[in-house]
Amino acid sequence: MIETTTITCPGCGLQVEEPMPCDACVYFWQCPACAEVARPKPGDCCVFCSYGAKPCPPKQIER
Repeated sequence: MIETTTITCPGCGLQVEEPMPCDACVYFWQCPACAEVARPKPGDCCVFCSYGAKPCPPKQIER
């Protein structure tokens, strides 16, 4: 299971390596560069599934 991912800010495009919790979804992520607060896209469970290079651990387990 992959526990880190590169998340891309939907506002400014900054890419940051972030840890992903194994037992929960993350609904909000604030970009350290532009301060935009990212929320999951419709149909996604968390910001990692919407903007991350890899899906969150709960989704990885489902697959």
